[in-house]
Amino acid sequence: MIFLAIGLLVVSVVLYALTGEGDTIAGLPREDFPRLAAPLSILIFLMAGVTRLSVGRAAEALKALGSWMAIGLVLVALYAYRAEIGEVSDRVVQELQPGTVQTVSQGAGGRGAVVKIRRTSGGHFIARTKVNGRSVRMIVDTGASTVVLRPEDARRARIELGALSYTVPVDTANGRAFAARIKLDKVTVGALTIENVDALVTRPGALQQSLLGMSFLSRLRSYEFSGNQLLMRS
Repeated sequence: MIFLAIGLLVVSVVLYALTGEGDTIAGLPREDFPRLAAPLSILIFLMAGVTRLSVGRAAEALKALGSWMAIGLVLVALYAYRAEIGEVSDRVVQELQPGTVQTVSQGAGGRGAVVKIRRTSGGHFIARTKVNGRSVRMIVDTGASTVVLRPEDARRARIELGALSYTVPVDTANGRAFAARIKLDKVTVGALTIENVDALVTRPGALQQSLLGMSFLSRLRSYEFSGNQLLMRS
């Protein structure tokens, strides 16, 4: 019965996380589900202790009951502060792996997906994207009219650089440069995918890092900067 109580708490946490922003969980209103699951788990802990007491091993049963109840209270506390713990976890992961994208909601049928990116200690929002299926790290830049790729990243995305014509003037941190206009099959950020994305490829040395510009961002349903977080919705 003790393991049943632990299992109930674990399943409750998983269901709460997986249902995202749904209104109900297992047929119950979302806000009522944790209020029912936590007391029910504690009740099962108590019943397990009473069962052990009934067979005459009182001291052992009380000791075991106390230990398991302590574990149960820790689990309840972790559940109660899951949002704060998740926030700390996200920040640690973001600092260790800049550009990590957290999928808040998968959406359905390619619509309604929500992803979150945290600002790095350097002040940038860096996204680990996939361009034509290949991994590319980009700085989110609302001041860039299009996605802009360094030649190294363009080559990684299977773009033939030798066939490009560098005729588009662009302003970079290193001054005026010229770029080539291209069309990307698809750009993916977490659960978000946009197809046929306009982009530019710069000459070598023009950019320190590729840019995720407005040719991607403007085709989202919305994007929102809130403090140290960027939320993007398809």
